[in-house]
Amino acid sequence: MIVVNTETVPGYEIVALKGLVQGNTVRAKHAGRDIAAGFKNLVGGEIKGYTELLTESRREATSRMMQQAEQLGANAIVNVRFSTSAITSGASEMMAYGTAVLVAREGWRNREQA
Repeated sequence: MIVVNTETVPGYEIVALKGLVQGNTVRAKHAGRDIAAGFKNLVGGEIKGYTELLTESRREATSRMMQQAEQLGANAIVNVRFSTSAITSGASEMMAYGTAVLVAREGWRNREQA
């Protein structure tokens, strides 16, 4: 599965539009991560626990989006975007969305006609 944040895939042409696909996950904060974040606020620096949480959330949302695209018969997703929003004071949603398409190598029509 090709996943890009551009409107096209270099070297390929879009031959069919399959539709909008999305994947999301809602994650709650971990009390231990909140304590570590409080200490980091005092001294500064990266809050690795939250970085890991966001990385896991992006991976899960992307995986769910790709599964939906596969169910539609797509082999690529273009214009991929990520969005996040607070659900409650302790949980946030990560959403990945894009357009599922069927792509073929550029010039595939010429090879079929030969």
